[in-house]
Amino acid sequence: MGHGGHVLAVDELAALALPVGDDGIIVGVDARSRPAVLGIHHPVPYDMVLIGGVWAAQVLALRAVATGARVAVETARASLWARLAQAANGGVECMTLHEVGRVPPLGATLGSPVLVVRDCGTRPPRGRVASAPWQPVLTLLPYLSPAAPPLLERASLVGIQRVSPEEAARLGRVMALPTVQAEALSTFAEDAVLWCTRTSRRLVRMVPTDSETGLLGDPSRLDPIG
Repeated sequence: MGHGGHVLAVDELAALALPVGDDGIIVGVDARSRPAVLGIHHPVPYDMVLIGGVWAAQVLALRAVATGARVAVETARASLWARLAQAANGGVECMTLHEVGRVPPLGATLGSPVLVVRDCGTRPPRGRVASAPWQPVLTLLPYLSPAAPPLLERASLVGIQRVSPEEAARLGRVMALPTVQAEALSTFAEDAVLWCTRTSRRLVRMVPTDSETGLLGDPSRLDPIG
């Protein structure tokens, strides 16, 4: 490990702080198997980007519903989300699916927070519904497209799953990651996510429950075909 810098071994990332607490979404467990809970609902707009697969986004959406939040999914791949929405609703409309550009006003409040998930491909268009108080927006990018840097610049929080070595180097520059951490991005396991800002970062494993595995399958960085 380097001296006097910010270079840490990958297994030491869990010691670094993110805006976590005991109220929010369980995003995984850290290197010591402690729950990592991410508070995403705030009285101010909050934008997040996840560079990863739909499996991880769906687990996060399902866990958001479990906290009592509503989830609105903007997607051109409704067939990939339909089974999850049906299971999440269970007689109460907790998760809704919307065509790209067709998300209606959602009326988020402190007592009825909403998570908007944008699954709109590598070049997501400007959304009709933006982040707002108690209404964070999570934009899913399958890989680091030319549209990604502006989204990363505006994001309050970025999640990164396994990427190619070339993408890892670019993300290291954009997110100000130490070299050892940037290089590790191309070696992640299927369920690993690095949640980071430009000053903090935390590596977690999502560790699906039996019910999540039964509904969504085993962890996968690659999206299903079709």
